[in-house]
Amino acid sequence: MKLFKVGTFVLLPLILSACWEAPPVEGEQIGFRGVAMEQVTNPDITKPLIALNQVPTPLPKNPVVEGTPKAGDVYQNVQVLGELSVAEFARTMVSITQWVAPEQGCAYCHQGANFAADDLYTKVVSRRMMQMTQTINSTWSDHVKETGVTCYTCHRGKNVPEYIWFEDDGPAHAAGMSADNYQQNNVATKAGYTSMLSDPLTPYLQGEPEKIRIAHENALPLKNQNNNESMQALERTWSLMMHMSDSLGVNCTYCHNSRNFASWEQSPPARVTAWHGLAMVPAINNEYMTPLQPVYPEHRLGKLNDAPKANCATCHQGINKPLYGVSMLDDYPEWKAPLSDEATVAPDYSDVPEYLDPNALEDSAEEEPTAALAQPKVLEVATGLTDDGDAVSAEGEVLR
Repeated sequence: MKLFKVGTFVLLPLILSACWEAPPVEGEQIGFRGVAMEQVTNPDITKPLIALNQVPTPLPKNPVVEGTPKAGDVYQNVQVLGELSVAEFARTMVSITQWVAPEQGCAYCHQGANFAADDLYTKVVSRRMMQMTQTINSTWSDHVKETGVTCYTCHRGKNVPEYIWFEDDGPAHAAGMSADNYQQNNVATKAGYTSMLSDPLTPYLQGEPEKIRIAHENALPLKNQNNNESMQALERTWSLMMHMSDSLGVNCTYCHNSRNFASWEQSPPARVTAWHGLAMVPAINNEYMTPLQPVYPEHRLGKLNDAPKANCATCHQGINKPLYGVSMLDDYPEWKAPLSDEATVAPDYSDVPEYLDPNALEDSAEEEPTAALAQPKVLEVATGLTDDGDAVSAEGEVLR
């Protein structure tokens, strides 16, 4: 019996090793040989991302005709993009519908026959997100470069971007201070599936961000180096780095030199771009995302009642350059338009009405068919434009 037990323990690793197959990885040298300056990727992960990061075919542009009326002069309550011609404004609205609400159509942000009304919370939020997009492209070119962003960069055909985040106080635990694990030793998706701090985003990507640079220059740092950061601060930083690595699908060496992570002089250029990103994300969260909290219905808020926010994955979604670096701004230059004063000043949402929820309206329409018939026809998803700038469906029907 003893020999059998020993034999079982000896054979078990052999059996398991015979069944396990190493994942297919590919390496690319990006620095001096022999110092681990390389990017390692797994085709099983990267190949599916190709289909998910294709830029949608743009709608045909409308010719510029001098003297044509502007959208802001023709339509009511056009607070953003009012400088566009009526035809180009319609083209832009159709594009946004395809990017954000392809199933619901225009009714996702507009209720009934009065498109000027701000009855739905989605319209109020989308207006602010348009201003945020223009701000990113106009003032954060050190991060987004000339590629820029559009609504599609984050939404990818979904009402709510897949990669948003909320504040997190960690999983439930027993009462008492000694039972609190301080968000550690749990598998955390926001920390690259590590067991480090489960919410590395709150300290660094909203409010007044904590400083990230905590690396010592020596194995045993000297007192005169003025660096007394705790081990917890170190783990918070590493947790954030895991989030960034996972969000961009890259190794640490994409931004750091393997021989000296702290040295800026020896780091790849991507580290500077990332530094600007770490300044941009808290700015857009503080100025555009968090102030919208009173506007959202309860089911759109986090468990701590906070508004959804952006992080690195919101745009990047697993690749180092969103949409593989393909710009949509040549087809939609309005997203890099000069900013209005309203775009840079957060509206006061402290006393807002109780906005309607398009999803709730849709549910009530299904429950009360007679009431639904009394409502104006819900606009279908437009797929093109007539010569006069009217939206048309896939069947060629003009949508009113």
